[in-house]
Amino acid sequence: MTILGKARKMNADSKPGTSRSSAPEPLMSASEGRKISVTDHRIDSRDLFINTREITISHGADVYRLRLTAQNKLILTK
Repeated sequence: MTILGKARKMNADSKPGTSRSSAPEPLMSASEGRKISVTDHRIDSRDLFINTREITISHGADVYRLRLTAQNKLILTK
């Protein structure tokens, strides 16, 4: 899986990522070289949206946009 992010500033109410108790499997972001923890097939969205409100996800030949809205909802578009 490739995780790419566009750099955008988050607003003041943004929450930092949290650590998990079980041993997570890190993923590397191709854009920034940062690690994202995966625990029990779960990624915390706060880890994805550090300093950004939108990321792109490559899935085969397709590219999707995952956006975090002002109402703290997620929107996935192709």
